[in-house]
Amino acid sequence: MNKILIALLLMAAGAAPAQVLTVREQARMVDTILAERLDALLPSLMQESGIDMWVLISREYNEDPVLKTMLPAEWLNARRRTMLVFHRDPRTGSVEKLAIARYDVGQAIKGAWDTKRFPEQWDALADLIRTRKPARIGINTSADFAHADGLDHTDYLAFMQHLPAGFKNRVVSAQKLAVRWLETRTEREMALYPQLVEATHKIIAQGFSPLAVVPGQTTTEDLEWWFRQKIRDSGYDTWFHPSVSIQRMDAAGAGRSNDFSTRESANVILAGDLLHVDIGISYLRLNTDIQQHAYVLRPGETEAPAALKVAFEKGNRLQDILTGQFKQGRSGNQILAAALAQAKAEGIAPTIYTHPLGYHGHAAGPTIGMWDMQEGVPGSGDYPLHYRTAYSIELNAQSMLPEWGKNVRIMLEEDGYFDQAGFRYLSGRQTDMHLIPGVPRQ
Repeated sequence: MNKILIALLLMAAGAAPAQVLTVREQARMVDTILAERLDALLPSLMQESGIDMWVLISREYNEDPVLKTMLPAEWLNARRRTMLVFHRDPRTGSVEKLAIARYDVGQAIKGAWDTKRFPEQWDALADLIRTRKPARIGINTSADFAHADGLDHTDYLAFMQHLPAGFKNRVVSAQKLAVRWLETRTEREMALYPQLVEATHKIIAQGFSPLAVVPGQTTTEDLEWWFRQKIRDSGYDTWFHPSVSIQRMDAAGAGRSNDFSTRESANVILAGDLLHVDIGISYLRLNTDIQQHAYVLRPGETEAPAALKVAFEKGNRLQDILTGQFKQGRSGNQILAAALAQAKAEGIAPTIYTHPLGYHGHAAGPTIGMWDMQEGVPGSGDYPLHYRTAYSIELNAQSMLPEWGKNVRIMLEEDGYFDQAGFRYLSGRQTDMHLIPGVPRQ
């Protein structure tokens, strides 16, 4: 395992080419990261959240999003009814990691069900609660975060029915603890994350090249499936189907709508097109989310039109404005409002829809706008920014191109990390459009 960690650190530092681990090595790395998180991270998060006992319950194929991140790599799903219990001793700060199961759940979580004493699983859970006497029992219910709302109705009713009477008024939402668990990144995860983003950038660069695009023949749908296949062939998975769209000069061409909910399903890529891709990969339970642009050169062109380059620069400036507002303790809505106000004062037409990133592509943490909610997002937008968290800086800046006779949107998304040192991109960001050689229109 030490060799694998060293390799990951070298890759992140650029000293060695990134290589996808074998499936077996990936499983070992997932289990190592999980054990470290349970031992080193969970106790402090439980103390911070004021939860003495955290109870997670799921049935197979209906897994709580949080519980899913706590399963060993060999467990692709929960088994029957899986019950995990984490109890923090307020005197020592140590956390017991138990499963109401006949067997251990991986190496880190020990089975704690004496079936001879308690033939019924619910009775074993109730006895554990009775003997530990927690002051506050957290369960995963939440109105603001789907990630923290994983306890289903059936299991909630059964849990409350079997809970000893004296403990029912001690049950509280574990929303804060669940979100903090999901959003907080460890050093080992952050040694890995830059190579995931770099791999995503490389796949985009290959797709936005003659390797995948023949102007006049290739359609946006062709390119979407090229990206999907390339991700799979490279040893990764994806958490959403890639999308490719076109903005072009022709008044009747693709990109004529400014509404993100409408888009042509397939268009032939032509010289003079501004291409956009939205793509993300999944690897070792982490996710990336990237959007970049390419310009298809017209005959005789060696670079994108000057006005388009100026528009792109506004997109980069909007990124700087947004990340400059990142301060611990500020809510997503506060960051959104301040960034929008500054951008507009600088003459930029902004739309910001940035989100946390990690175990989920659209992850738990502060929502910083949605494309159709620029006044703020109730609930998740009120959640504060914390250190050691990752984000997709997703936004667009709209500019008028006189020669096109219409607006274009520079839609960018790059992945970064926020800690005590401030915000930084995990593997740089796009500052120049990819250029694809074009051919004369037929």
